[in-house]
Amino acid sequence: MDVLPLLLLVAGSAAVAGLARRTPVPAPLLLVAAGLVVSYVPGVPGYELDPEIVLPLVLPPLLYTAATDSSYLDLRAHMRPIALLSVGYVLFATLAVGWAAYLIVPSLPLPAALVFGAVVAPPDAVAATAVARRVGLPSRITTILQGESLVNDATAITAYKVALAAAVGEGATWAGGIREFLLAAVGGVVVGLVLMVPIHWLRTHLNEALLQNTLSLLIPFVAYGIAEQVHASGVLAVVVVALYLGHRAWEVDFATRLQEEAVWKMVAFVLESAVFALIGLQLPVVLKGLGQYHGAQAAWYAVAVFLVVVAARFLWVYPATFLPRLLSARIREREGAPTWKGPFVIGWAGMRGVVSLAIAFSIPLTVHGGASFPDRNLLLFLTFTTVIGTLVVQGLTLPPLIRLLKLPGRDVQAETLAEANAQAQASRVAEERLDALLTDERNALPPPLADRLRSVLERRRNAVWERLGAVNPVTGETADDTYRRLSREMISAEREMFVKLRDHRYIDDEMLRTLLRRLDLEEAAAYREAA
Repeated sequence: MDVLPLLLLVAGSAAVAGLARRTPVPAPLLLVAAGLVVSYVPGVPGYELDPEIVLPLVLPPLLYTAATDSSYLDLRAHMRPIALLSVGYVLFATLAVGWAAYLIVPSLPLPAALVFGAVVAPPDAVAATAVARRVGLPSRITTILQGESLVNDATAITAYKVALAAAVGEGATWAGGIREFLLAAVGGVVVGLVLMVPIHWLRTHLNEALLQNTLSLLIPFVAYGIAEQVHASGVLAVVVVALYLGHRAWEVDFATRLQEEAVWKMVAFVLESAVFALIGLQLPVVLKGLGQYHGAQAAWYAVAVFLVVVAARFLWVYPATFLPRLLSARIREREGAPTWKGPFVIGWAGMRGVVSLAIAFSIPLTVHGGASFPDRNLLLFLTFTTVIGTLVVQGLTLPPLIRLLKLPGRDVQAETLAEANAQAQASRVAEERLDALLTDERNALPPPLADRLRSVLERRRNAVWERLGAVNPVTGETADDTYRRLSREMISAEREMFVKLRDHRYIDDEMLRTLLRRLDLEEAAAYREAA
């Protein structure tokens, strides 16, 4: 196996993603554009997206890290709109886009058109949520987009399997398709529920952070593999396990959490960068088999399908937003009246991604009887143009659209006030615990050390309140910002002196590593990254 192309892909996509952080263009869009350009550079290896790699090896860790970073309570609070999008919309889009493709492309049979509808049905909300975080969308919209992205792949993959069985002549029926869909969905949830408790128990009883993080890296693949083995939805199994573990992450020791956060940030960064670059790199592959179609004809099909995909999402989002409110007095009492702006943003955020391409590449070459799958190369091309079109057109216009609509962003002042109140309550409980412990002679401490514990607690309590107060007129920093900056400067001076002592052989490297790790932990405690 030649590993050089893989190394080039990872290194190149990481470099482009790093560059995107210095530009106003979202990283997914820049990566796709770079992939498109690089795909025709002489000497660049050919990259063909393999569904046998993307679905079982790339999708589970991306789902896992997204689900653990989500809020189970927020997702539960918005269960209705998330379910309507992740299940209802995907099935609606499968039928609507499939029927439209059947009408647009004269040579395309209806079963094959429904296969295509399932392929392009699931939006990839990675790009949308990246934009949402950058422009500061309301938390409700961000939660709905995140929740949709966690479940819609499972719906689409199951719908694709049902439509494919009908297209290849395996005698699929509507009743059988519905039964298979329900079994896959229920089975995936059951597998997740069965696995989540023993996995969490194991995480809390392993005493080594390295072992715990090794287990963490294996969890999404184990959950996905077991579910797929019993013909259930691996996507739902991963999501259920990840939501449970993320909700109870506080029960794992701090060393594991620190390492786990760093490890999964790196994994998500590498995988997301690579998959968006791979999308652009597929251009030569999808054009290679398109010889029988004229350029203008294929372009017309692509534009028409793109418009149908965009329109179908709006046709679903607005009724799904307003009809439940019209039909249910309980919903009207419990929820505020929605405006047209929120659904419009959700509708415009329906960008497609690598899952659609991976499913499209898994379309078999032949159907029952050995005949070629109808218009397979055209379906690959239309999937590719739909993915690129939604990423570029909707991805580039989503930020200015959000600014134009003037949606209320996150209330930073209210969030800081809530954080300050929570910290004050926690500090009061901690101080009471400290007073009770110091009354026991087994916990006797010299006054300076006891005062140090109290001062650390006091600083932690005041730090959040200071963010609500005045700032330094010269630097624009709060007192807490200045404290952290000076603390880092002091730690940096200590670190430089330790290195000098090592260089002059007053201490050895093993002692240096011990001292540096102590400083690293102090720096982590003294300085919290805003990101």
